[in-house]
Formats: sequence, C-alpha cells, structure tokens
Amino acid sequence: MKIHLTILFASLSFLSFSQTDSTEVLEDYSNYGEPEGVKRYATQKVLNQTPQKIISFGYEYNGEFHMPDIRISESISILEDRHVSQVNAIKAQLNIPVVATNKIIWQLGANYWGSQFQIENPGSNAFAKQLNQSSLISAGLNTTIFKPLNETNFLIFQASADVNGLFNEQAKVTSNALTLSATGIYGWKKSEKNMIGAGIARTYRAGRLIYVPVLLWNKTFNDKWGMELLLPAKGFIRYNINTSNMIQAGFELEGNQFSMPIPGTQRDLFYIQRGEFKPRIMWDKKITGFLWFSAQVGLRYNYRFDVMNKYDGKEEADRYFTSNLGNPLYFNFSLNLVSP
Repeated sequence: MKIHLTILFASLSFLSFSQTDSTEVLEDYSNYGEPEGVKRYATQKVLNQTPQKIISFGYEYNGEFHMPDIRISESISILEDRHVSQVNAIKAQLNIPVVATNKIIWQLGANYWGSQFQIENPGSNAFAKQLNQSSLISAGLNTTIFKPLNETNFLIFQASADVNGLFNEQAKVTSNALTLSATGIYGWKKSEKNMIGAGIARTYRAGRLIYVPVLLWNKTFNDKWGMELLLPAKGFIRYNINTSNMIQAGFELEGNQFSMPIPGTQRDLFYIQRGEFKPRIMWDKKITGFLWFSAQVGLRYNYRFDVMNKYDGKEEADRYFTSNLGNPLYFNFSLNLVSP
C-alpha cells in the first residue's frame, strides 16, 4: 500500500479527458440577449450533461477468464495456459479547477488505477508468478484547458503523463515506465444543447502508442435524452430520469503500456501493452448534496495483451509473447464528489 500511495502522489501520470458538467437543467439565457458591448463566450457544457467528478474513489471486479499462450521463460519459447480467477482494481481520481472564468478554464487532475490479477496455480511460469504477486499500477497527473474564442468557437487542450508498471522492492519507478499523451480539439458550440469538435490525439488507450483523429460531440435532444461522445475513446447515450438520477449505455477504451521485470531473464524490463474495450451500462444517483453514487456493469473485452521486449515495440521481432485473454463480465462501484 505504501508503494501505491508513493506512486500516486509522487509520480506523473494521466487522467482521462473530462469536461465540466452540471447536475441541474439550466435555462437557455441566449433568449434574453446581452447588454450592448458585452462579449459572450462559449461554455464548456451542454444542458443536462452528467456531473463532473471532482473526487472519485471506486472498486472494480473482473470475473474469471482464461489466459492462454503464456511463454514459459526467456530461454524456452514453449507456451502454456493459465486461468485467472478474478482481477480486483482500485480506481481513484481528482480534478481541481485552477482557473475558471468565462474566458478560460484550466484544470489539473490526478489518478490511480491498480489491478491485482489472481492467477490459479502460476507454477514455475516466471511471467505468471510475477503478475500474480504484484499489482499493475498506473498513476499520475494531467492538465486540461478549455479556451472559448467567442460565443461559438472554442479550443480544448489536454496533456498527461503516466507511470505504469509492476512495482515492488526490486522494481523501482524509472523513466521506462513513463508514457505521455495529449489531445487537441477545435470546436463549435451550436447552442446550449449542442457542441461538436474535431482534433487529434496521441494516446496509449489501446495499449500501444497511436495517433488518431478524435470527434467530440455532446448533444441534449430533450429533457430526457442526450449523448456524450469522445470518439474513438468513449461514447454514451444518456437518459435523465431526473436531474439527480441518470442512466447511460455505451463503451470506453482503457489501457496503457506497463513496464514489468521478469525474474530469471537477461533483459531489464518487458512491456505489457494492455488495451480493454468495455461496453457497459452505468447508473449515477445523487445521495446528498454533491455526493453521488455510481455503478457500472459490462464486458471487459480484450483488445490487446501483448508483452514486448522493447519500449513502444510494434514489430513482430519486438514481441515476447501475446495472449488472447478471455472476456469476463465486470462490475464497478464508486463514490463521487461532483461539481455544483
């Protein structure tokens, strides 16, 4: 636990891109006009959007699944199968607005994601034993800037740094565990119910460094229905039961590259390129004041689980082994302090 907290508060990492949301149905003040000479700026939200999580702490459980084709050792290329009884994960995040005016919003954040694999009978398999004994951890900081240019146009910039890996007394945090991500978006605020943007992202969400175009589209259709998209990373259809109770259905792509030492090998580090595609249903409910409860149920679909010999390895020659993990159901519960 000491190692986990040290990594969380002392290292750089990333936070998923987030937007400031409101828990209330807001009136569209554009109908009233503005005093002459006062310049208006686009806001960073649409009506009825899900509330932004300022502080969040949650637990995630993945059911049992098969882990085939695990390499026995560096000197022996024979593959063997293992079974994972469950994966327990702790997730926490913090978002702090540093500057919040009608001309600019600057936010700093931090996050922690620790996954403990429980492997049945790891035996003498060096990789399985190491993964079973310690958690895979991702932790760190990010910054997000929302800059309205006028009443219609806006810019969003997000940059983040992660330290990701399996850390213990023998495996310390080094620069080999660091991954850097960034997103830039130019957008249009069509109305208080519709905003759209496009840009490009450098990301490790698929487990491997890629550069991809991104589409941001948040739209409220009416008092009950809306959608929140940041493709290809995530997308959800939203149903507002009321202002303090909502259901969403959609997906999110999660992952990163994790450094991992394997005892008995000549290499200093191997790299797990882990990407998870998660279709899911979410329920968010206000408990009291700004305290909300969130629950998720869905499928953890294995997008990538490659173990590479090289940082940012992409070629077949860089591959130590790859495993087509089974796809279990998962459950997630969290308590969240949200913005007003």
